Amino acid sequence: MTARQLAFLALRAVAKGAFADVELDKRLRRSSLSAADRRLVTELVYGSVRRQRTLDALLDQLGKKPAQQQALDLRLILHLGLYQLRYLDQVPDHAVVSTTVDLAKQNRLGKLSGVVNGILRQYIRQAATGADPLQLPKDAVQAMAIVHSFPDWMVQTWQNLLPDDEVAALCDWFNRAPTIDLRVNRLRATVAQVTAALSEAGIAVEPLPGTTHGLRLQEHVGNLRNLPGYGEGWWSVQDRSAQLVADLVEPQPGDYVVDACAAPGGKALHMAERMGDEGTVVACDRTPQKIRKIQQNIQRLGIQTIQTRVGDSRQHKDLEGKADRVLLDVPCSGLGTLHRHADARWRQTPETVAGLVQLQAELLEQAATWVKPGGSLVYSTCTLQPDENENQIRAFLEKHADWCVEPPASDTPTPLAQFPRDDWGLLVWPHQQDSDGFFMVRLRRN
Repeated sequence: MTARQLAFLALRAVAKGAFADVELDKRLRRSSLSAADRRLVTELVYGSVRRQRTLDALLDQLGKKPAQQQALDLRLILHLGLYQLRYLDQVPDHAVVSTTVDLAKQNRLGKLSGVVNGILRQYIRQAATGADPLQLPKDAVQAMAIVHSFPDWMVQTWQNLLPDDEVAALCDWFNRAPTIDLRVNRLRATVAQVTAALSEAGIAVEPLPGTTHGLRLQEHVGNLRNLPGYGEGWWSVQDRSAQLVADLVEPQPGDYVVDACAAPGGKALHMAERMGDEGTVVACDRTPQKIRKIQQNIQRLGIQTIQTRVGDSRQHKDLEGKADRVLLDVPCSGLGTLHRHADARWRQTPETVAGLVQLQAELLEQAATWVKPGGSLVYSTCTLQPDENENQIRAFLEKHADWCVEPPASDTPTPLAQFPRDDWGLLVWPHQQDSDGFFMVRLRRN
């Protein structure tokens, strides 16, 4: 099977409801493609999904039928061709046309191969004039959303928070391929040790600014499980923004800590590492499948102090008043990680966000009861939506006079000092910090 055929089949599955990352991983695991072809498939699938709205807008202008009226297979094949012409430069235009026409024929669209040929060549002719073939509406929100390929409502939300030039920079950042960050397990290795082992294997890394034990890979390396130190539990994959959360929790050796929504366990493990594996970390999640994932990571990293618990965190009444510190990394819209989850921008809506806001409020009400008097709770998300972030905290504090926001101590050296914050916590803007979009705030129970 060719790279383009595999990409087409993955895109078809995504269009029918599959998650892009899961579907692509499943198909690549079963394929015998070369490393170069696997990279091409990844670029084509994620790129076509990310740029779906832009590609549909081009089809509306170049084709005789609007994109949504075209047969699904034809539209996806045209997406692959137009994506290569517009966003990639390693394949000559004539080769893109030829391989895309062949792809149409391979998938029983032989009678429509002329349509594929005509639309792609029309795009090439228009681009050759120096003018962008993409025509934009006068409405500023729609125009930006089409250019960068996002729903209007997302762009409107960001325009309410940022200047237009920063919104464009944020959109550009979300359309880039994600980097991979590692967190070194301080109980088993040092940053220097992991750096040396990776370097010896020909893998370039650099220290991750704003972290104490973070490294960033400088190139794509294939299956991460094959890297030095994975089996020995020397490191975990965790974006820089997510590494900041445990820094804000500041767990101490001997503490009783509860992680309310812990899967796959990265933050619980990080807290246990910070505690020197002394004390208790209770890692909760709803399903046995998620708990098994946490347990696998516990075993790999050799952590002893983490206890796992299955169940809805809104129901754990027996934890009331037990915790020195609670981490509530709530289920959220994930709109700070759109570069990692290519299809999330098309799955989330204002209605789904509103449903998550209600769930978050319920989890926060319950998790707050677990905290001892004088203890703390860190609330975090990987989204930029105000209703899931500062508005959620504002609403909680209006109902609970015995709680307040507690910023990190100003006289304590901490990576968090490198990140801007306001009265409602720390908000990591991806285009400013080159990390996943995150919100986090520490609350203190008086």
